Amino acid sequence: MANRLQGAVSPYLRAHAENPVDWYPWGPEAFAAARERDVPVLVSIGYATCHWCHVMARQSFSDPVIAAQLNRDFVAVKVDREEHPGVDGSYLAAASAFTRELGWPLTVFTTPEGRTFYAGTYFPPKAVGGTPAFSEVLAAVAEAWRSRRGELLAMGDEVAKALAGAASATTGGALPSAAELRAAARSLAADEDREFGGFGPAPKFPVPTVLGFLGELPGESQELADRTLQLMAASPLFDPVDGGFFRYATKRDWSDPHYERMLPDNAQLLGLAVAATRRPDALGWAAPLADDLARFLTTTMALSVGGFASAQDSESVLDGRRNEGGYYRLDAEARAAAAPPALDEKLLSGWNGLAIGALSAFAERGLEESAAAAALAAARTAAGVVLERQLVDGVLRRASLDGVVSEAPATLEDVGMLAGGLLRLALASGEVGWASRARELIDRALHDAETGSEAARGIPFAPPAPDPTLDALGLALPDDPAEGAAPSGLTSCADAALLLAQLGAGEHYRKAAERAMASVAGIAPGRPIAFGGALAVMARLRAAEVQLVVVAPETEASGDAASAALIEEARRQPAAIRAVVTPGQARQFAAAGFELFAAREALDGRATAYRCEHFVCALPVHEPGALAALVSPTIEG
Repeated sequence: MANRLQGAVSPYLRAHAENPVDWYPWGPEAFAAARERDVPVLVSIGYATCHWCHVMARQSFSDPVIAAQLNRDFVAVKVDREEHPGVDGSYLAAASAFTRELGWPLTVFTTPEGRTFYAGTYFPPKAVGGTPAFSEVLAAVAEAWRSRRGELLAMGDEVAKALAGAASATTGGALPSAAELRAAARSLAADEDREFGGFGPAPKFPVPTVLGFLGELPGESQELADRTLQLMAASPLFDPVDGGFFRYATKRDWSDPHYERMLPDNAQLLGLAVAATRRPDALGWAAPLADDLARFLTTTMALSVGGFASAQDSESVLDGRRNEGGYYRLDAEARAAAAPPALDEKLLSGWNGLAIGALSAFAERGLEESAAAAALAAARTAAGVVLERQLVDGVLRRASLDGVVSEAPATLEDVGMLAGGLLRLALASGEVGWASRARELIDRALHDAETGSEAARGIPFAPPAPDPTLDALGLALPDDPAEGAAPSGLTSCADAALLLAQLGAGEHYRKAAERAMASVAGIAPGRPIAFGGALAVMARLRAAEVQLVVVAPETEASGDAASAALIEEARRQPAAIRAVVTPGQARQFAAAGFELFAAREALDGRATAYRCEHFVCALPVHEPGALAALVSPTIEG
């Protein structure tokens, strides 16, 4: 039996390499083998830090009897959902026709043409309650393939046809008004758990995209975002030893969490904590939380080669036995003597972009000098590694591991999240090169949309390439604009495009962001729990656009008391764009086409603050009090 997973980029696939199952990685070879053997395909989808994926691997995929049955009657394909999110999205949508209990491991049975005719999630080796044994499921599917193949083929075609029809449905409309945005926020507030925080009954998720939207609206909505984040930080969902939030909790009080710690969750929650530090009544709890989260990212999640791991496992080995959550229940002293749970060291372009952006925001806030410097250094290193390793011949790739780049194409979320992170790094560091690289990524997405099929749907951004196997099977779906733990690709690109416009790179970027958000405006306000990221961008498009640039002479930027006071005041103020640069850096930004920095100087040789709204600027000021006296932004009607 060939071991096809041994050299995989995905740690999840590598963990299955020694199974007695004759696994194929995702690709055309598996479906060609199924056609040659005239058998159906089992597509098994999971990820490296998924507890129940581990359980099914130990119980079912390691069982030689079950493996022999699977090898005889099927072609088996193992997929890392984080490496191939388009594959996961396509088959998750198809699986919804067969089960309401969607999740991972996802177990999908398809024809040799990839069309789904049955699906489920975790199947135990022996029947438990109403869940049949995996061997029974395999036997039933194999028998149906032999005796009722016509029905299965017809079912697979119907599911594929239904998905294609749903994908073509339009949800566009005019961008919501300020009143409509506030109504969406009120609907979230009505679902708040006022005792423990969060929304709805258990299981409960941190939903950083939703908190980000609420944080964009001053007043009660912003207070709701802060209250929720503060309650989560004080709950069992947060690890008080290493820092970092767990994936979700199964109980209303945030207890009994699923212990994997995900990079996108913690990166976004760091960004929210940093934003909260600019609100005086939140500074006391938000600053320590931001520090803990930045430390978690730069220590626990940082890879030796640079960049950040995708996740940390829920399981560890204690006293020679695998244990879910046991490591995280240890106190600091006992934990120091135990081996930590494994990291999924797969380097994802988009998720690293979120971490780069959040750490850059933390560094720019400058709450503690050494922590800020460490965060900025980690963000710089990650950006350099991702661009050097995963931008291949000008085309972004999604993932790499140990220097080996995955064949998986980048998704739209990779483009937008990485571009947004690079822009925030440029602002925090004063280094224009990062902003130029971000602009190249968004320009490529705009160009590909103009010349490809995305333009026909009125969406201004397109990913570098579709998944070739899904495309060949006719199963590629457009990016799902709905959002779960992270912003969608559409939202991420709109976020980056809006930042480019606010930096003065051109109004066509703002128009692209508006068109992107208009494409989901018909549905987002009515479903805020699923469109928090999009609603946040819509709120930013409505808000008074404050751009704040401080130009400080080289000798003053690092130590002069007057400069330091002006810079600190600028860092306290909320703004869409905030940058502290030297005169030389301002000239470099302007020369690169970022017009916000044109003619920005340190007047009279002193640190000088320029505060603008929609590029209409107040007189430059030198004193913190003068800057503080300028009007704060409000959301426009």
